Amino acid sequence: MPAAAPLPRRPFRFGVQADGTGDRASWTELARRAEATGYSTLTMPDHFGEQLAPVPALQCAADATSTLRLGALVYDNDYKHPVVLAKELATMDVLSDGRVEVGLGAGWMVSDYEQSGIPYDAPGVRVSRFIEGMRIIKSAFAPGPFTFHGEHYTITDYDGRPKPVQTPPPVLIGGGGPRVLTFAAQEADIIGINATLTSGAVDESTFASMTAEAVDEKVRIVVDAASAASRLDAIEMNVRAFMVFVTDDPATAIDTLVQFTGASAEMIAASPFALVGPPAKLIDDLQERRDRWGFSYVIVGQNDVDAFAPVVAALADT
Repeated sequence: MPAAAPLPRRPFRFGVQADGTGDRASWTELARRAEATGYSTLTMPDHFGEQLAPVPALQCAADATSTLRLGALVYDNDYKHPVVLAKELATMDVLSDGRVEVGLGAGWMVSDYEQSGIPYDAPGVRVSRFIEGMRIIKSAFAPGPFTFHGEHYTITDYDGRPKPVQTPPPVLIGGGGPRVLTFAAQEADIIGINATLTSGAVDESTFASMTAEAVDEKVRIVVDAASAASRLDAIEMNVRAFMVFVTDDPATAIDTLVQFTGASAEMIAASPFALVGPPAKLIDDLQERRDRWGFSYVIVGQNDVDAFAPVVAALADT
């Protein structure tokens, strides 16, 4: 195993990524169950398919809980003007007594753009617009009015109201490419290491970028950029585990994932995007991955809440 990344060793915390389908009763029950089981955060994607809209759904979850933090993996900068999103997130932070995490990305799912008619610009354009959007959101949270003149947005003497309770809410930026990861290392409180999604869909190229070696390189980019900015100690490292099987028969589960992803069994077993095995093995794997990559904030899917609970109970806050 490669030498550990020189990142701070933070305590573990865990989140649940949920689509938010169904009615209010099932949604609030999930939020309360996640909170009671020891998960730190409830997050949602931001897509146009079969899911609830994240802002009102997360506020509903906030109203049903008292400690659960609320975020998105991630809000797509192209779907809302950053001034609008900043106002909504600040309002949520006020109404939740300071439990919002701000996740923002450049957008990647081509089907969202095609169905909505939003222009699907080249990746570099979307990333540039996202970088401006994040700076606008941070400025809107800060005291007093601000003016911003960029390539994509112009803001004039705007004082974002309300101001969030948190000063400011923590920012999560997830990235799979060097430019976004470098920006995240310079600006984010939480950095999510993502697969590469340049194809605009989840396909074989996505899984090919989930190898342990690919993650080594992505974390190296973060470490180098954060070191240059003297920010290593400010960063919490995050990973969304997409392939979770809590099972006493990991070989069968890995075979299933091999057929689904087209990746090798060895790649899946070593990837931080996969958690396969009984709780004791997952506990060991997560501790090793924290040592190697700094991953202390781990998010699983809504269908994994109960099965993964023994791992949360063993590792949360340690």
